[in-house]
Amino acid sequence: MRRLLAITLLALCAGGLWVFGAGAGEGTGERYLVDAEFRNAFLLVPGEDVKIAGVRVGEIKSLDVTERQTASVVLDITEPGFGDWRQDATCTIRPQSLIGEKFVECTPTQPRAEGDEAPPLLATEDRDGEQVAILPVENTRRPVDLDLVNNTLRMPYRERLTILLNEFGAGVAGKGEQLGEIIRTADPALKATDEVLELLAEQNDTLEQLAQDSDASLAPLADDRERLASFITQSRKVAEATAERSTDLEANIQRLPAFLRELRPTMTRLGALADQGTPVLSDLNRVGPDVGRLITQLGPFSKAATPAFVTLGDASVTGRRALNNSQPIIRDVKTFAGSSKTVARDLRQLTESIRDTGGIERIMDFAFFQVAAINGYDRLGHYLRAQLLVNLCSDYATENDPACTANFVQDDDSSDIALPAEKVQAAQTVSAAKPAAAKTVAKKVADAPRAARAPAAEAPAVPPAANAVLDYLLGDGDAK
Repeated sequence: MRRLLAITLLALCAGGLWVFGAGAGEGTGERYLVDAEFRNAFLLVPGEDVKIAGVRVGEIKSLDVTERQTASVVLDITEPGFGDWRQDATCTIRPQSLIGEKFVECTPTQPRAEGDEAPPLLATEDRDGEQVAILPVENTRRPVDLDLVNNTLRMPYRERLTILLNEFGAGVAGKGEQLGEIIRTADPALKATDEVLELLAEQNDTLEQLAQDSDASLAPLADDRERLASFITQSRKVAEATAERSTDLEANIQRLPAFLRELRPTMTRLGALADQGTPVLSDLNRVGPDVGRLITQLGPFSKAATPAFVTLGDASVTGRRALNNSQPIIRDVKTFAGSSKTVARDLRQLTESIRDTGGIERIMDFAFFQVAAINGYDRLGHYLRAQLLVNLCSDYATENDPACTANFVQDDDSSDIALPAEKVQAAQTVSAAKPAAAKTVAKKVADAPRAARAPAAEAPAVPPAANAVLDYLLGDGDAK
């Protein structure tokens, strides 16, 4: 029972898939066959491309010869959306490459204005159960290839063509109308030529104006025909070089779409840059005359600066030598800078801390208060305690006294100087009297009043200016 149920479900699923697949194929995957009749299908083979507006939509399915001795080319349109062929549809055989390959380019219907009624669909007939649209020979063309035209200019085809035209002219004499009809139906290219001539006939006024304008445009070229001839010659050389590198050129063209896709963002940013730079360029345009005048006025300055630059060049030779010699110092400085980085950072932090916390002011306060604490003070204010040495060397003298010389290093010939006997005796007397005189002066300064103080007999007299200095520094008897 279970096996029967499973088989039934499988059958139902298969049937559903077939129904849905068939329905989907009717909407999108159905082929569209067109039997296009050509007067000449030379070099066409099955499998060649069928294109519409340059896009491949199918391929050539088969080729055959009709009862009217024309070519029946069956086109297999496989791309969806291209199955609506009207009675004004056209097909043309075009070269695929330079090696003789062909393809069929078709137009399902001609362009028309919006609102115009579309032509009827192509007539169809049943072939082996398939509907095939019939495209008559009047709607097909096969242009003459350029290589065939060039072949008529080569020997011996040129002579053969001449003979053919001569004999053909004698054979069709008096049959102009029949010949015209034959020529018109001989090749669709002539039909296209008639259409072109009709369009040109409708544009007579425009062509006349074009001819007049061309005269004005070609007049300068006629005056410079040598350069024009040289341009044509160089163009031929360029064409030959391009033909030699056709493979590389084809590869470059194949890479061009990818390059353009990558170039698009760059061009977008470049356009934005141009938009942003427009105000700058506008301002620069306004100040252009001023900039030009500045550049003109810089001419004399530049000439005057030329000797300075020449001298600078000479100095650069010496400077280069000095820089080369200073490289060891620079390396040492670099090493020192790297080593002292930590010390410098700590020193910076220390000085910033001293600055921010008022350390400088506190140091100044410390010095001020310490000086104020150790200074003497009397009824007049603070004074500085000091000891004034008074001896023979304290007085101002215009001549050097050897007894008062205190140089640590004397000249070699200074010991050879002969001093007067009286000077030597006086110096010895003073030196012997220094300890006693110093004690006597200190005792009298400490014990006697200021008014009764007098210089000792062994010490020299103290000038009045020195007494004033002593009074200011040591104070009088009322000092605190």
